[in-house]
Amino acid sequence: MTSAPGYEEILRTLSEGSVHRHFDAFTDIAWDDPEFAIDPDDPRWVLPDCEPLGASAWYQAQPLADRIRIGLARQANTAKVGLQFENLLMRGILEYVFALPNGDPEFRYLTHEVTEESHHTQMFQEFVNRAGVDTPGVHWLVRSVQSFIPMTVQVVPAFFFSMVLCGEEPIDHMQKTILRAGSANHPLMLRIMQIHVAEEARHISFAHEYLRRTVPALHPAGRTLLSLLFPVMFAIACDLIAKPSPKWAAQQGIPRHAMREAFWRSPASRQMRRDMLSDVRGLAHACGLMNPVSAQLWRLLRVDGRASRYRSEPARSVQP
Repeated sequence: MTSAPGYEEILRTLSEGSVHRHFDAFTDIAWDDPEFAIDPDDPRWVLPDCEPLGASAWYQAQPLADRIRIGLARQANTAKVGLQFENLLMRGILEYVFALPNGDPEFRYLTHEVTEESHHTQMFQEFVNRAGVDTPGVHWLVRSVQSFIPMTVQVVPAFFFSMVLCGEEPIDHMQKTILRAGSANHPLMLRIMQIHVAEEARHISFAHEYLRRTVPALHPAGRTLLSLLFPVMFAIACDLIAKPSPKWAAQQGIPRHAMREAFWRSPASRQMRRDMLSDVRGLAHACGLMNPVSAQLWRLLRVDGRASRYRSEPARSVQP
């Protein structure tokens, strides 16, 4: 891919950030520290009210013991979903870099990203193992297409990196919201979220920059198609990434009406979903993917709203 002006500098900044500020799943988390021990009766596993399920009337009406149990299971399942998604991301990136020419700066940055995502999968799986919850992870629909998703990068890289953001943006937004709320969460989960958010800033920054530079160069028909797929993809992603699967809900004894309320039926949860995608809507405007037809689709899917101001500079090193 021909580098646009400034693109190599952005990639260099991201790569240097990965060199100078990175984390290891087993040296940067004191897993055996008594402070990080997972007690299944610890009230700090109760979900905060800035999280969709935690904010629901049904969840808040449950006895404390049930809120703790469901809260721990929810956080373990989110970690499992995160590592399964990052597995797909790594496979797609490795397909992409395989054919890059010598000297292409994308190779260095993207292999840094694969390294970081590998540590994230180890970190998330270690948490799931220690939580002692046999959580199912992603929805069966994702399992059914998981072999196909990485292959799309060979045909339409812009579509693949759009799907990357579908997985990254909702989880990143939820974790940032919880960290900013300063609620009394378990310190182990807070440490995991701090590490993930710090490194994910670079990954999201790259995907945004890649799309901002490649989407305008697409054939007009392809760009129009992507503009229509964009809101659909992110609406589906909120169901497949941010919303636990029906299998998980059944395991936890959560009735269907409670899941419907928590995930996008109540006014509060609908606003949470809109807020998750504010940066993506800003990117859609910056890439030329927001047009009168696609804007109507965002509204019909109830994922419209304020678009954050798009920032073209790369993410800097973040210290949690």
